[in-house]
Amino acid sequence: MRFFLIFLLLTFHSYAQSIVKRQLNNNSTLTVLEAPKEVDTLSEVLTEGQLYGRFRFNAFSFDWDEEVEGKTGDHQVVGIGGSVHYKSAYLNGIGFTSALYTSQNPWHMSEENLKYYKVGKGVLNRHDVATKNKYGMTNLAVAYLELKDKKNSVKVGRQIVESYLTKSNDIKMIPNTFEGITWASNAISNHKLWTGYLVKQKLRDHNDFHHLFAYDDGAGEYDKWRENDDTAMHRGITLSKLNEKGIKDRLMFMEFSNAKNNDFNYLVSYTLIPELFSTFGTDLTYKYRTKNGYLLSPSIRYMHQFDHGAGVMGGANLKTNNVAYNNVNSVETDLYGIRFDVGKERWRIRSGVSKIADKADIISPWRSFPTNGYGYTLLQYNWYANTTSYVLQGDYDFKEQNLHAQMRFGIQDFDDDKSGVQADSNVLQLDLIKQFEDHKNLYTKLRMVRVLGDENTVALDGTKKLNPSYTDIRFEVNYLF
Repeated sequence: MRFFLIFLLLTFHSYAQSIVKRQLNNNSTLTVLEAPKEVDTLSEVLTEGQLYGRFRFNAFSFDWDEEVEGKTGDHQVVGIGGSVHYKSAYLNGIGFTSALYTSQNPWHMSEENLKYYKVGKGVLNRHDVATKNKYGMTNLAVAYLELKDKKNSVKVGRQIVESYLTKSNDIKMIPNTFEGITWASNAISNHKLWTGYLVKQKLRDHNDFHHLFAYDDGAGEYDKWRENDDTAMHRGITLSKLNEKGIKDRLMFMEFSNAKNNDFNYLVSYTLIPELFSTFGTDLTYKYRTKNGYLLSPSIRYMHQFDHGAGVMGGANLKTNNVAYNNVNSVETDLYGIRFDVGKERWRIRSGVSKIADKADIISPWRSFPTNGYGYTLLQYNWYANTTSYVLQGDYDFKEQNLHAQMRFGIQDFDDDKSGVQADSNVLQLDLIKQFEDHKNLYTKLRMVRVLGDENTVALDGTKKLNPSYTDIRFEVNYLF
């Protein structure tokens, strides 16, 4: 809490400054505009470094339409905090970066309702609340050493890793980060080679780094919140099973892509969890501008998931409910996506569809959403087997008001027979992002989501699926300094 008060003082002290050192992107990630340079002496490594700050406020209100066992009605939670980020200058290509984050919770549900958190759980640590009566989190989520030259960068330590299947997903208070080593190279002209070996992960709502791919199945009531308890985590890949077989859950990835300013863009990726599974993925995008200024851009995505033992260990369904799955002992499957963008100056319209083969669920518990950009709408886990999703999205920039508006409408067709997946639903999402002309480091964001689902879906085993309908409202403030 002391750090939080100091952080607030620093924030308001620097409020009058107008220097824009970083830019907030629409997905809440940051782009550094003013970075430290190469220096000549060891003392300058510190004195010529850059200090960045971020004040954040996040409020969440969530309401299930139907209150049944496992789902409560209204619940609200607030996160207040931010981060202090220091990036040193570089001596002979060597430097370091560290970032301390905090999220405090002046408004929250009572402890007995912890298990009912949905959208707001990312601003607190449920395990700490349940076992220590401790609300709020403060942690050193980023701390790495970097060695770089004009074409290569090697980072060792805690870092944000934005790869095909790993993301920071920094839309709450603290990003999802990893421990390991990564290497980015631009040695091949107009191309990027991006590879890494990751050994631990810290989810957004965790204080400590933990297993990358292990669900804690300990006997304690709250043990399930200690390791990878991400909503998309495979509940059948448990810590006890991995320990029994002597499997270390490590993640290795390699990606190859060309420069984004090309008319034709391609990305090829391979991610491996040894002895469990691996994923091959590719995205292809073509951009064409007509003579009158319209942008036409078709894209396709293909993913294939290979089984190296995860199917036998955990089953085909992420929740271990394998009813109506063709091969319950395999996670091998495919994902197909296609989209088309058309836009001009201030506006863009996107239509997309994603399809998961009727084999197994896609495994992606590291905050990267496999259907994102194709058939994905906020908070929708629609990469279960035999699921087809459709999305229509519109973006418009009100430039005079520094306001960006985005609306999405999604249709999600899940497999009715499978009791391990939700009922069909339609989703309407509206985002309004405001920047201020007089305070260029200040951003506000309002997000509203309405989900209407089928109330009467009965699975193959005779169980009635829960009504997935809800209302989700979020308000966010960011101030960068």
